[in-house]
Amino acid sequence: MPMLHPGRLLLFALGTALLHAQAAIRPLDAKRFAELQKQLAPEPDAPWRSIPWRIDLLAAQREAAEHKKPLFVWAMDGHPLGCT
Repeated sequence: MPMLHPGRLLLFALGTALLHAQAAIRPLDAKRFAELQKQLAPEPDAPWRSIPWRIDLLAAQREAAEHKKPLFVWAMDGHPLGCT
């Protein structure tokens, strides 16, 4: 029996995995969308919602100085989920 080239074997494995993944995907109808939205939406009383977020850095700096509180700066580059 001839040996398969490692690249061809990898392509075969990926293709097989893709076919199985596509077979497991359910169509997204209105009912399924509502279920997913309910599962993924944050709770209305989530702790991060109580943080007084600011988008104007200079205004936030002035406000932090007035109240003698620290300033937390969240700066990033790229996609928020790390998919760059």
